[in-house]
Amino acid sequence: MVIPALLSAGLTAVMAAPAAADTPSENEVANELQSDHLYIEESITDEFPEADQEVLVEAAEGAETPVYYVILPDGTFASQSSLNAFLEGVMDDVGDGVYAGFVGSQGYFVESPNLDDSAVQQIGTDAKSSGGGNQVDTLAAVPEAVESQEAGEAASATFGVLLLGLLAVGVVGGGFFLYQSKKKREAQKAKELAEIKQMANEDVVRLGEDIAQLDVDLSAVDEATRTDYSNAMDSYDRAKRSLDTITEPEQIQEVTNALEDGRYSMVATRARLNGEPVPERRQPCFFNPQHGPSEQDVMWAPPGGTSRSVPACSNCARAVLSGHDPDVRMVEVDGERRPYYDAGPAYAPYAGGYFGMDMMMGMFSGMMMGSMMGAMMGGGMMGGDMGGDMGGGDFGDFGGGDFGGGDFGGFDF
Repeated sequence: MVIPALLSAGLTAVMAAPAAADTPSENEVANELQSDHLYIEESITDEFPEADQEVLVEAAEGAETPVYYVILPDGTFASQSSLNAFLEGVMDDVGDGVYAGFVGSQGYFVESPNLDDSAVQQIGTDAKSSGGGNQVDTLAAVPEAVESQEAGEAASATFGVLLLGLLAVGVVGGGFFLYQSKKKREAQKAKELAEIKQMANEDVVRLGEDIAQLDVDLSAVDEATRTDYSNAMDSYDRAKRSLDTITEPEQIQEVTNALEDGRYSMVATRARLNGEPVPERRQPCFFNPQHGPSEQDVMWAPPGGTSRSVPACSNCARAVLSGHDPDVRMVEVDGERRPYYDAGPAYAPYAGGYFGMDMMMGMFSGMMMGSMMGAMMGGGMMGGDMGGDMGGGDFGDFGGGDFGGGDFGGFDF
């Protein structure tokens, strides 16, 4: 049911008394409103000079939102429900808009069939405040109050749309940033994987060639030789299979672990074939794991660094002890050939597969920069992501004095 938004206390008093004026028909009022936007009951037209009526008509007709005025004498309605029913019928005939009026001096109302109650209430309050108690001025202020209300709602709606737009832009922008970051990480991981797979493949091929040179006749050798040779071949095959299936840079550890095992078995087989003592199983040559097991530890320092004991094969040991450069395993990184231990954190699993964590935590903690060790200790050797920036990216420049810009593992370079 339509309920007038604002009713003065005086109208309640009128409703308590018998009707003192005839109630106009809804059709009569609706026809007048459709014609002039103004209906004044005939018995009180003299109270509103023609100039006042023109003011109201011009105000109503100039409004963007339809505004209609209804002015009735005291006692037109015997009850509030009859007023409600009357307004409902008029609005049904005329249509959407804002309806404002007075029932004599006691009742002031503002109503609308299409606006919500809070908006209608605010329009009525604003108009009454602008009118200063004068009926004509109050009604004439209704169109402006309507425009003000609608402008506020439009501004609120616009702000809401802008806010949603900004949120949408933020979400899209954030999503795009995450997408780009993910693409960069994936591209970096793919690049690192391709580089270390190439490096490991070279080691696999080298081991296969060295095993083939043994030219073993299994029917002509003893059980120990057959066992070592079979271990060498099995490890070689395991390294090849692992290399074909790895999808993450840290998985290269599986390949180099198999290569380390296969190379020692190959060296043991060669020694047995040559009638020599089987060498002690030691860490691979630090300078180039392709050289196989080391034969002794030598004191060595990178350019500008402090000496450290490292395992070396016989050839690299002689080179170091005679003051020459050892045959260092070089890899290509961004088109540049660098020692494998100076190639970045992605190569930590490559070294870890050859030397194991004990080796890395001992000798390498003083030898290698924190970026590789950080990758191993922080997750690379433990199955974590090796693709990130662990402690600063590359292993640094060996010519720069300190490795990693300071201490690592309790040692200074």
